[in-house]
Amino acid sequence: MTDLAETALLPAGLSDGLPPRASFEARISEDLLASFAGRGYERVKPPLLEFEESLFSGSGRATASHAFRLMDPVSQRMMALRPDITVQISRIATTRLGRAPRPLRLSYAGQILRVRGSQLRTERQFGQAGIELIGAPEPAGDIEVIVAGAEALEAAGIEKLVIDLGLPTLVPALLAPQNPDAETLSSLREALDGKNAAAVSALSDRLGGKTVEILLAMLAAAGPAATALERLRALDLPTEAKTELDVLAEVAKGVKAQAPQVALTIDPVENRGFEYHTGVTVTFFTRDVKGELGRGGRYEAGAPDRAEAATGLTLFMDTVLRALPSPRPDRRVFLPAETPLEAGRALRGEGWSTIAGFDSTVDAEAEANRMHCTHLFKDGKVINLISGNED
Repeated sequence: MTDLAETALLPAGLSDGLPPRASFEARISEDLLASFAGRGYERVKPPLLEFEESLFSGSGRATASHAFRLMDPVSQRMMALRPDITVQISRIATTRLGRAPRPLRLSYAGQILRVRGSQLRTERQFGQAGIELIGAPEPAGDIEVIVAGAEALEAAGIEKLVIDLGLPTLVPALLAPQNPDAETLSSLREALDGKNAAAVSALSDRLGGKTVEILLAMLAAAGPAATALERLRALDLPTEAKTELDVLAEVAKGVKAQAPQVALTIDPVENRGFEYHTGVTVTFFTRDVKGELGRGGRYEAGAPDRAEAATGLTLFMDTVLRALPSPRPDRRVFLPAETPLEAGRALRGEGWSTIAGFDSTVDAEAEANRMHCTHLFKDGKVINLISGNED
């Protein structure tokens, strides 16, 4: 391997953002934040790394295994690179903005880094953009966040949205009267996450036939929201579970009323990635690409001794970009070397990207094509290099 090849090699899961994708991602990220700002969400900018005890406190414990760690040479304390931004927003909300009026609406965008990728997302570094609503009641707060996410994605140009609602607290509420041991819970969670009905049935001797029957019915209920809710309401659930289900139904009703154009589904047993959530969760998909556009839900923000009810949504920029049409090339106009400075300023003021030539002896049109320009400034006019007409 040559020295040049060695210096260009990057670790697995990491890549360079090149033109035009890098600028496209930045523009779409800003479009999403602008949509969130229209609903009153104010932007914050947390640091790339923090002391690990603050980053992994409260709900942040669920992200600890994903983080790179390093020693701070100044304080001699361990720090971690953020594997997720949501937990940082929780810290900011409950400390730096602890006295700000509630509900508190915050938005963010930035890069995160994880120790390893997953089957669905092999990248270890990727962009996130999202919102957090701190101190809002359910179901109204959940509805606002979900609808705000749908509006932002649609405004960015994504079509055929599917919103999948979940309720990771439903299964624990069903099992609470029995209080099964940790091994049984782990086996059940693995079976439910894998949508493995046979593995759920195999737990009958530990959970009881009636409970397993309900679990299998919950597993089969996943699908369109109206049908799923009808099936779930027909089940003989404990009072606590029925209360959880009522909240889910209210969220589904509110989302459908405010965003009737999106497809709404429910998966009542999904738990993967929602381990620290305390209420209704949401995952965004589009029929056009594989993978999640984003996910979120209700959780407790901040450290346990000062936790607040919160709900939020994180969008994954890599999937969002895949769901959008390829960006159009910028309107790039080539300015031959003798072009007056005032002409270039005027064109940039009109929104053109100008590429200045340095050599007056070269053929201007050939040089414009070599520099991947779409237009050429000639005789005081902007000429389209494809049609040959003035723009």
